[in-house]
Amino acid sequence: MTTATLEREAQSRLAAYGVRFTRGRRAVVLALAEAQGPRTVAELAEVLGPSVPVSSLYRTLTVLEESGVVVPHYGTRGLTRYELAEWATGHHHHLVCIECGTVDDLEIPEGLEQRVEAVVEELADDQGFEPAGHSLEIEGRCRSCH
Repeated sequence: MTTATLEREAQSRLAAYGVRFTRGRRAVVLALAEAQGPRTVAELAEVLGPSVPVSSLYRTLTVLEESGVVVPHYGTRGLTRYELAEWATGHHHHLVCIECGTVDDLEIPEGLEQRVEAVVEELADDQGFEPAGHSLEIEGRCRSCH
């Protein structure tokens, strides 16, 4: 997805919630677009510097989450990481290192993804639950830590 397309779609989603696509929100969206996987508030603050104060960053992430532009991932050690929603990144899963905390995106082959979807459907059906989607986070130790 091009940067211009990403910005137009984010602006459209925010407008649907009656929210403007401010300079700060644009900066956060672009920082997440450039990131190699989900990022914590601290990681985003480091990239954004003083252009988006941390107090504004929390509010910005809340607004972006509520409007469907970003999604949170609640991980190990109580850290929440944010990334652009699937409409911008495509469907994928994550490898989460329990030692260093890195999170890597994981795209799995279509045949395997279909098997994961079948398991999700079966588990949900057994509980009378209608799934709207799924995400898989595999926790373990990355190459550097094991």
